[in-house]
Amino acid sequence: NANGWTSPGFAPPSWVFGPVWSTLYLLIATSGFVINKSKHQLTGLANSLWAVQITANTLWTPVFFGAFDLKGALYISIVLWFSVSLYILVALKASKLAGYLFIPYWLWVSFATYLNYSYLRLNP
Repeated sequence: NANGWTSPGFAPPSWVFGPVWSTLYLLIATSGFVINKSKHQLTGLANSLWAVQITANTLWTPVFFGAFDLKGALYISIVLWFSVSLYILVALKASKLAGYLFIPYWLWVSFATYLNYSYLRLNP
């Protein structure tokens, strides 16, 4: 590992992250567009949750890779997981499509949170 950390055995190879995140960001943006066009009474709440998740998403990378703060990154990842989860629950009521578009993202964030936790356990 380039930063000297011990990697969990189930960590994907680095080449996987580019295609996965490219796809996820397309889904995230599309969902945000769809929910923003919704006229449902929960659109405002969904937009707020969308903003929270994209903020947490943006903060995670410099904390994990820039500051090498595995614990701080894990806290951010947990906030990300909850905000994505809540967004899905609210978005499904306002626009099923917007909610469904976030399910692959939720799966990846669930995996990534566990991966972050595993890095922390291996590199206290």
